[in-house]
Amino acid sequence: MDKQLIIVESPAKVKTIKKFLGPQYAVHASVGHVRDLPSKVLGVDEARDFAPCYEVIENKKRVVSELRQAAAKADTVYLAPDPDREGEAIAWHVAELIRDKARAIKRIEFNEITARAIKEALKHPRDLNEDLFDAQQARRILDRLVGYKISPLLWKTVKRGISAGRVQSVALRLIVDREAAREAFIPEEYWPFKATLAADAPPSFTAELVRINGKKAVISNREQAEALENSIRGKNFTVASVEEKERERAPQPPFITSTLQQAANQRFSYPAKRAMNIAQRLYEGVELGDKGLTALITYMRTDSTRIADEARAAAKDFIAATYGKDYLPKTARVHKKKQGSQDAHEAVRPVDVTITPEMTKPHLPPDQYNLYRLIWTRFVASQMSGARFHDTAVTVDCAATQWKARGERLLFPGFLTVMPRGKDEADAELPPLGAGQALTLEKLSKEQKFTQPPARYSEASLVRELEELGIGRPSTYASIISTLQDRDYARLSERHLVPTDLGRVVCAQLTEHFANLMDVNFTAQMEEDLDKVAEGSRQWVELLRAFTEKFNPALDAASKNMKSLKSGVPVDLTCPECGEPLLIKFGKAGSFLACSAYPQCRYTSNFARAEDGRVEAVAQEKPQLTKVGVCPQCGKDMVIKLARTGSRFIACTGYPDCACTAPFSTGVVCPRCGKGALVEKSSKRGKIFYSCDQYPQCDFALWDRPVPGQCPQCGSAYLVEKKNRGGVKIVCPVKSCGYVQEDG
Repeated sequence: MDKQLIIVESPAKVKTIKKFLGPQYAVHASVGHVRDLPSKVLGVDEARDFAPCYEVIENKKRVVSELRQAAAKADTVYLAPDPDREGEAIAWHVAELIRDKARAIKRIEFNEITARAIKEALKHPRDLNEDLFDAQQARRILDRLVGYKISPLLWKTVKRGISAGRVQSVALRLIVDREAAREAFIPEEYWPFKATLAADAPPSFTAELVRINGKKAVISNREQAEALENSIRGKNFTVASVEEKERERAPQPPFITSTLQQAANQRFSYPAKRAMNIAQRLYEGVELGDKGLTALITYMRTDSTRIADEARAAAKDFIAATYGKDYLPKTARVHKKKQGSQDAHEAVRPVDVTITPEMTKPHLPPDQYNLYRLIWTRFVASQMSGARFHDTAVTVDCAATQWKARGERLLFPGFLTVMPRGKDEADAELPPLGAGQALTLEKLSKEQKFTQPPARYSEASLVRELEELGIGRPSTYASIISTLQDRDYARLSERHLVPTDLGRVVCAQLTEHFANLMDVNFTAQMEEDLDKVAEGSRQWVELLRAFTEKFNPALDAASKNMKSLKSGVPVDLTCPECGEPLLIKFGKAGSFLACSAYPQCRYTSNFARAEDGRVEAVAQEKPQLTKVGVCPQCGKDMVIKLARTGSRFIACTGYPDCACTAPFSTGVVCPRCGKGALVEKSSKRGKIFYSCDQYPQCDFALWDRPVPGQCPQCGSAYLVEKKNRGGVKIVCPVKSCGYVQEDG
């Protein structure tokens, strides 16, 4: 019997695939990329049509050796990395490295890891797609040219060790520009009015003021608000008109990569990178008790809402059997293809719709269960009938004012049966009303409000913006966001991305000297050009030539004209010790204020930015040395100290003679392993977090400070401290619980 070799990307797939195939198939993993451009030199010969100089990645040499040995024993090698450009590139590089050993090399791809899909793929192998590989190669070389040529300029002018990225830099500009808009925003006062009204039959309802004397209601100050209130008191409220109609709400399409990342962030606060890592596990296979290793979802990097006919048929049968035929649409739902989508793969959906989330719950960790439930629910809902409502819109007159109220009554739940709405998504039901009907005013309320600045980007809204602008592709969104945070160009604050001062400075330098590179439209056009390379309608070398014709002159000009800010960035503050100007400087632990008269004056301070962007010095309190016990090694006092990056730890006062230390414990037992305690730590960027002291055996970690005590509502073994504008609250970490500890 012939021996066949299948090479996949991830070791996690090996075991899953082996279940479906006979002993004549060997399955090995490349463990991701095996070749890349060199790490310490450019590795691109621009004079020879941008010829790349690839080399085997240092920690993959053993993997490559094993793949070569396995290829020599096989009659046919099937390359089966992920079905996208990156996967095609991995397959291409593996092929180059085993070509002298393999008898025959074929490429196969599958959208789901099931016996049917893999056996079908083996029946229809193809040759490697050179156009797809060229598109990935062009992207890699573009990113290398930008990173390796601009980064040294940033080292010289801002701070050593930082870098620039072709797509990440544009994403950074979006974040910085949004922050600038917030800082320039001038709030405007306004006063909304609401009237609680009663008709002949319950319930009471609330109407909002919309017009005064036939014009849009604009109330700009307290005086106007009080004058209007006085003019309404004692006047009659009467129904002017009632409009009623039936409405059907259709379900959303199944997830694509970007909408999955957005939903995971909005529902569970999962960063894009974490959501994709969880999805990868569900795609590759998880242990499901008696079912064994089972792949739960289809490939998660896609921009298509298309689903296979078999999947649609399976969903139809499941919905009819579970909810009844009334919950099926009259015609099968085919969701519109988004303009510009590549449509190479199906939407993200469950592999087997009959494996419900509740069936997986006993076998999956909470994060995998949450994401699978999200994907399963969205897919099933997308194939169900719409929800039907009876909508009512009422106009109410009172003197010279006009008020509006809206209500709805659910006639048929349809897809909402599996995907219920939140409480804030539904309009209240209105009582029976008719034109000319008199109403009773139960309560008249007014409130002083101010217009709000544009919201900062959350990870979800940034992904949506990148997608709408055509920047990046489904496979790159997570890495774009994590890279910005890894480089300390942006940080998360209350789930929103805030540019750091380092990010602001880097953005300003790049925007001034590389206008094209930082232009949203230019970057989006580059993505379209790369798509054309993948389609075979444009040559990758020609694309790179066109790019460098504009890039190289800008690079030459920047090398001469980019202003150095290594001495510091000026701010409108003076040193409290000597009166000289203060500067923002960038150190290993982050940015800080320092006196421009250094070394004569050594004043430094932390700082914060006001809402309008002004820099304000913040005095750094020196931690008091609190005695917390006796050193187990030398018997001297143990005290709480502050690490350079900001977290607390316990140390012996006998240092340096005694170097005994211990982490600062929160007193909460790790909820994952049950053995360790959660202790205070800080990232290299100075962000405090809490993790299990049994790391690396247990990698549980969280940002919010854990508090000892059991949740009285859901039984969670611990609570957490949440800080917001309203102060500090002790809450349950389980989002679906919602418990908040009462003050005191």
